[in-house]
Amino acid sequence: MVDLNGQYQDIKDQVNRAIANIMETTAFINGPEVHAFQTELEEYLGIRHVIPCANGTDALQIAMMGLGLKPGDEVITADFTFAATVEVIALLQLTPVLVDVDPDTFNIDLKAIEKAITPKTKAIVPVHLFGQCAPMEAILALAKKHGLYVIEDNAQAIGADYTFNDGSKKKAGTLGHVGCTSFFPSKNLGCYGDGGAIFTNDDELAHTLRGIVNHGMYERYHHDVVGVNSRLDSIQAAVLRAKLPKLDAYCNRRREAARKYSNAFTGQKNIIVPKTVNGCEGICDSCDCHVFHQYTLRITNGKRDALVKYLAEQGIPCGVYYPIPLHKQKAYADTRYQEAHFPVTNQLVNEVISLPMHTELDDEQIGFIAKKVIEFINS
Repeated sequence: MVDLNGQYQDIKDQVNRAIANIMETTAFINGPEVHAFQTELEEYLGIRHVIPCANGTDALQIAMMGLGLKPGDEVITADFTFAATVEVIALLQLTPVLVDVDPDTFNIDLKAIEKAITPKTKAIVPVHLFGQCAPMEAILALAKKHGLYVIEDNAQAIGADYTFNDGSKKKAGTLGHVGCTSFFPSKNLGCYGDGGAIFTNDDELAHTLRGIVNHGMYERYHHDVVGVNSRLDSIQAAVLRAKLPKLDAYCNRRREAARKYSNAFTGQKNIIVPKTVNGCEGICDSCDCHVFHQYTLRITNGKRDALVKYLAEQGIPCGVYYPIPLHKQKAYADTRYQEAHFPVTNQLVNEVISLPMHTELDDEQIGFIAKKVIEFINS
C-alpha cells in the first residue's frame, strides 16, 4: 500500500546525517531538531503555533483537554472514520455523537451535523478523510452560530488546500479553532515511528497545550495544569524535517497517480472513482484540494469482498477503510443510534476499497492494478 523504502532512498543521506548527529549530541527529547521542525511546519502551514506531540490520537485528546471540555459535553463527529477520533472523546468522558457522511467525498455531512446539535453540544470534529477537507466554510459558520469549537482531525489531509467561496485558501488543519495531525509512517508526511502535532492561531490556547503535552509543566516540577506525557522525539523530527520540503511534491505525485487510476476506470459502471470537493471525477489538473492519502473506489455490484480476495491472490495489496461503522462497534454502541440515521455509512462499508497509493507508484504498476480490478469486476 505504501513504499516507505523507496521514499527513504531519496532522503537517505540527509536522514542518516541528522540521526547520527542526534546520537552524538544525545538531544533525544525536545532537542534542536524538534524546535526546528516546529518552526518550519508553522511556516509551511501559515499558522502561529505548532505543538508537536507523540501521536495523532494524543493530539486530539490534548486539543479537547486544552479547550476545557467537560464530562457529559457532546462532541459531534463522523461515523465513517478510524476509531481514534471517537476514542479520545470517550476517554475524556465526553459524549460522542456520531453522524452520517457524504456519499461522494466520504466526509461528515453538514445537514447531519445541524440535526445533531443540542444544548449540550460543545464541539464538532470534522475528519478530513482520505485526503480532502470536510465542508469547512459551512461548518465554521454553523459552529459560530451555535457557539461551538471546531477541532479538525487532519491526520489524512496534511498539505491539502481548502478554498473559500471568496477564492482565498488555507491549509487543512488551520481552519478551525484547533487542528490535529498524525505523522504515522504511512501518512503523506510520516516519520519512522509515532508522532503527531496540534495547530492553532490562538495564543492562549497554544500556551495551555504546550503545558499539557509536558505533564502540565511550564517550569520544571511546577505543574500548573493537568497534563500528559506526549512529546515528539528528535529522531522523528529529523525525519519529518527531511520530508517537509518535499511534501507538496509528494502530494502532486499522489494526485498524478489518482488521475491515472481514475482515467483507467472511466466508463466502468460498477466502479465509482473518488470525487473531489470541486466535483471532479477524473481528478483534474487544477485540483489542490485532495492529497490522496488513500485512493478509494466504491464497488457497486456487490463484488467488493470478492475483489479483496482476488487482489490478494494476484499479489496486489488493498485496504477496506472502514469495514465496520463506529456506531456498530461494541465499544461505542449506544441506544441513541438508529440504522436509519446512517444510510450512507452503512452502504459505504460494503462498497469501499482502497488501492495502493504512494509517491513511488509508476505507470506500469497503476496499469496492472487497474486492469486486474476491471477484469474481475466485469467477470
